[in-house]
Amino acid sequence: MHYRLLGRSGLAVSELCLGTMTFGNSTSEQDSTEMIHRFLDRGGNFLDTADVYVQGRSEQIVGQAIKNRRSEVVLATKVRMTTSPDMNGVGLSRKHIMDGVEASLRRLDTDYIDLYQVHVWDHATPIEETLRALDDLVTSGKVRYIGCSNFLAWQLMKSLAVSEANRYIRFVSIQPQYSLISRQMDLEMMSLCQEENVGVIPWAPLGGGFLTGRYDRNEPTEGRLTSKVGESAWVNRSTDRNFTILDAIRGTALELGKSPAQVSLNWLLQQPGITSPIFGASTLEQFEDNMGAAGWKMPAELWERLDQVSALPDDYPNRFITKFKRPF
Repeated sequence: MHYRLLGRSGLAVSELCLGTMTFGNSTSEQDSTEMIHRFLDRGGNFLDTADVYVQGRSEQIVGQAIKNRRSEVVLATKVRMTTSPDMNGVGLSRKHIMDGVEASLRRLDTDYIDLYQVHVWDHATPIEETLRALDDLVTSGKVRYIGCSNFLAWQLMKSLAVSEANRYIRFVSIQPQYSLISRQMDLEMMSLCQEENVGVIPWAPLGGGFLTGRYDRNEPTEGRLTSKVGESAWVNRSTDRNFTILDAIRGTALELGKSPAQVSLNWLLQQPGITSPIFGASTLEQFEDNMGAAGWKMPAELWERLDQVSALPDDYPNRFITKFKRPF
């Protein structure tokens, strides 16, 4: 397992991050604990959860699994989504953040969180209020680094500017949806993150299971893609473009003697600007398959093939800027 610094920080994280959204739901507590221990034993140190995953059960399982190995782990969780019917039980107000961190610390059975992430932008709360609350958490020692998730480029840039102007703690990372079939972040976010040295830790790097190669053009009868709503709903994944990309992945996997999931994750590991893709697994077999993405490097010509087939069309103003780029 290789390691990378997380954004503009000195925090080293493993090149793969273990996501725990299914822990306590489609993944049993026993298998969840086994995955975490196998991940740590093989050099992984980066775990991601959230206060709303399985109504907090994911955090509880993670906390118990790492209780005797806490110092080995870079533990990430999130705040923002609805956690109670109370009017202030949602959002990024100072109250919800302070209530949220205390609840997460209890469930995780720890006295600090390594990376505390805001789950999505909150239009109702000034970003100054949010960042000041997060800054206070870092000062108190309850949180060590902060990150964001599901932001637009202008929202991230505004946040960084507010932190700079007020000398607040700065976001070191962003967690966006990003994969071979979801490259919208290439439009503005990826270049911004490289310019500002913000770590990118993609969620759904396998397109919610689409890139594992287990699905064909017929509607699935089982698995996560049977969902009728959400980013990984079949209606969002089963496009002609996505199947063209999947065909290229399958061909590359065959040439390399790897699985489609391993090829898809390895492509991300070699993508400039990516720090650590967050992979999930419902079973130990899926976990082992995904772990096989590390420890090897895809030949440049095969990487380029996948990059080209999945690239977004040239758009304005990017093509205009590129046209007039100076040669130095």
